[in-house]
Amino acid sequence: MKPTIPFHKPFTDRDELTAVEHVFSTGILRGDGPTSRELQTILCKDLACKHLFFTTSCTHALEMAIMCLNLNSGDEVIIPSFTFVSTANAIVIHGGKPVYADILHGTLNIDPEDVKKKITHRTRAIIPVHYAGVAANVSSLRTIIGDRNILIIEDAAQGVDASFEGKALGTLGDIGCFSFHDTKNITCGEGGAFITNSDDIARKAEIIREKGTNRSAFLRGEVDKYTWINKGSSFIQSDILAGILMAQWKKRDQIKKLRKYAWQTYSEALKKFQKAGFITLPVIPENCESNYHTFFLNTVNLDHRDTLLSKFKESGIGASFHYVPLHSSPYGRQLSTITVSLPQTDYLSSSLIRLPLYPALESDHPDFAKRVVDVLNDYFHLNRNKSECN
Repeated sequence: MKPTIPFHKPFTDRDELTAVEHVFSTGILRGDGPTSRELQTILCKDLACKHLFFTTSCTHALEMAIMCLNLNSGDEVIIPSFTFVSTANAIVIHGGKPVYADILHGTLNIDPEDVKKKITHRTRAIIPVHYAGVAANVSSLRTIIGDRNILIIEDAAQGVDASFEGKALGTLGDIGCFSFHDTKNITCGEGGAFITNSDDIARKAEIIREKGTNRSAFLRGEVDKYTWINKGSSFIQSDILAGILMAQWKKRDQIKKLRKYAWQTYSEALKKFQKAGFITLPVIPENCESNYHTFFLNTVNLDHRDTLLSKFKESGIGASFHYVPLHSSPYGRQLSTITVSLPQTDYLSSSLIRLPLYPALESDHPDFAKRVVDVLNDYFHLNRNKSECN
């Protein structure tokens, strides 16, 4: 039996340990210390954004974003149903109503044309999710919104170090939310960031993030004491995690290069199965620069997905499905009073297979793509013609 190929593995070495040791040497382990401030300056410059606040997770960044809206009962926020629960939870927890839009084949990103149908006088925001490190079409969403007072909040949990039309994901909308979770390209184990170019939103965010106090203004000398002035919570990431993140950020070019190689190797190796009509492969639009967070395929026949996942598992390949669409989840159905029809979401989520992808994949398992091809050859019986399929 060949060694198992894990679905994911963080790309770390001694650099991260050295960074943590440096943070300990400063004597400041809490959040917003010297390491956090230094990294904040670096990221603002590299991402070309005005304001960035580190958070304990992307979930908390999304909650901060929704809190900035000051939602009233019945206010709506449009999101793809094909997303992680945090996107919807942030809305529900703060009194809003998630409205689900369908997704597009090839990218699995929110469909702007379906968003257009879902906008009402109650719509306060749209949250595009940049799936697999490929940008949703924020330009189209801007056109659809027009002069209406509807914010765009980017769920860029998977979008760190990717771009759309030359701009970093997370900086395209009114607010951007990053994840630095263990499963993401750039990680500190658990962490996130809230991004905005709006001074007004930034002022709200720093109060929310500081438990609803004006502590940040106090530290800047703008007030003589700080106190409770609005709703908030404790969303600040520690300097220890910022140190790890600093080491990771310095490796981002290497991380992307290695992930790109694995992604492109899969794409080239699996083209014949798409040509034969068994699967479809992901698409990266010309105006997008991906970070190659995920490589996925969709089976044309829904019945093939679960069987193939079992075949991959038997062969020691850590392939996986992904989200159960929120509109069809138990809690999603409980919240909705109407039947939601999202045909592309239903099909694409039920036919999705994600393949192992991480920076050290090729060095750990040089035959990673061949092993996937062998499983597909065997399952689809393409191995009958060796000269064509090898």
